[in-house]
Order: sequence, then structure tokens, then C-alpha cells
Amino acid sequence: MAARPLNSVTMDDDFPVDAPGAAKTRRRGIYLLPNLFTTGGLFAGFYAIVAAMGGHFAAASAAVFVAMLMDGLDGRIARLTKTQSAFGEQFDSIADMVSFGLAPALVIYQWSLHGLDVYGWLWARAGWLSAFVYVVAGALRLARFNARVHTQDKRYFQGLPCPSGAGLVAGGVWLGNSVGLAGSAVVVPALAMTICAGLLMVSNIPYYSFKDLNLHGRVPFAYVLIIPLIFVFIAFSPPKTLFGAFLVYSLSGPVLSVWRLVRRRRIARELESRKS
Repeated sequence: MAARPLNSVTMDDDFPVDAPGAAKTRRRGIYLLPNLFTTGGLFAGFYAIVAAMGGHFAAASAAVFVAMLMDGLDGRIARLTKTQSAFGEQFDSIADMVSFGLAPALVIYQWSLHGLDVYGWLWARAGWLSAFVYVVAGALRLARFNARVHTQDKRYFQGLPCPSGAGLVAGGVWLGNSVGLAGSAVVVPALAMTICAGLLMVSNIPYYSFKDLNLHGRVPFAYVLIIPLIFVFIAFSPPKTLFGAFLVYSLSGPVLSVWRLVRRRRIARELESRKS
């Protein structure tokens, strides 16, 4: 076998994404620490699917939120430890597809959507097809994000982020299960929520990303109380708090878009009236 040039790239190589000499630096293996968290998120997503198949919907929904926590940590740890890599980005995207694409769709299908089969074969197909709409929307959303990650406005996401869509769907299942609500009793709202979450993910509606918040500067001492208060509020009733938070965030995009449209039209009318 011919010797490989020193500046060539293989799937075994792992480079810091922002290193100027990445194409010329050869490193074997992968960074362990951030990929451990990515693997943890992937495991949580897989466990959510297995738990839903066994009828343990509270555990399945909670696992989706654990995957969300892991997804938030792996990127930050990679940046803090300067272990960002092309391999890590691809691995994270694949893990997100399982945890925030497949897992929420299968959880809500097992909890509620499969109950549509009592209305006939056509409604039965509508049940699993709506879950598929969510899955393919998640895949498209991730692909679009990866393609535009270096060019889009960091302050806003284009479309509902996949973790937020997963939080909405899994949070709805967790809330319904926690109050003893049978999935078959809310099959129509579950169908609508699944399809709407998928459509919002592939829409062009801007969602605030919170990435421009300054978390490194000094703040008044009283602000430190906000963090424990958030944890207390979530611990009081995790299903209600998490579902409510992701529902509000999911609605914030369309509501703010409509408000901006109305405001622009009002300003345009005022300018026209001044000219006349």
C-alpha cells in the first residue's frame, strides 16, 4: 500500500475546526471529553425509544430532556477545552437526529398517535405519517443548520431548533402522563402538535437564540438568586414547567413575526400619510 501524504485527511483524523493549519496537521484519534457527553446524549435518546416501547412514558420523556442537557454541555466543553473538531460536529449532528428527531416522534406515537387506528386504516396511516413528518423535518432542520452555521445571524435561529421541538413534543407526553391522561383521549391535539412542531422546525420564522447574552461579565449580586429560583421552579413540577416553557418559546417565533409584520405595515402607512 502506498504511503499516505502527511497533509492528507482520513476519517480517523480529528482537527480543531478553527485551527489555521488544520489541513496540514495530522492527528490520530478523537477528543474524548466532549464526545463522551455526545455519547451520553445519544444514549439518552436511545433509552427514550426503548422506554416508550415498554410503556414507560415518563422515563422516556425525561430521557429526551437529559439528551438536551448533554447536547448543551458537549459544545460548551469542547469550546472551553479547545477540543472542537470536524468529527465532533458530525457526531453531534447524528446524535441530535436520534435524540431530537427519532426519539420524540416515537415517544408520542407510542403514547398517543397509534390510537388513531381505531378510526380506520386511513387514520392509522395519518398517525405514523405525522410522526414521520416530524422526523424528516428534524433531519432537514439539522442539515440546514449545518450548511449555514457559519453564515447565519448568531442572534436568531432560522426555524424552531430541534431540541426545542423535541422539548415541546416530549414535554406534552410527560405532562399528559403525569396527570393520568390517556394518550388516546388527546390523539387529535397530539397529532396537531406533532405536525406543527415539524413545520415550525423547517419554517423561516426567526427564533431568538440567546447567544448574545453576556454571561461572562459582572452582574449585581441579586442576579445570582435567579439560577436557584429557576431550579426550584422546575423542580416544583418538571412536566408542567418544561412543557410550558417550550410551548411559550415555540409560539414566540410566530407571535413576534406577526407583530413585526403589523409594525412594519403601520410604519409604512404613517410614512404614506405624511407624504400625502
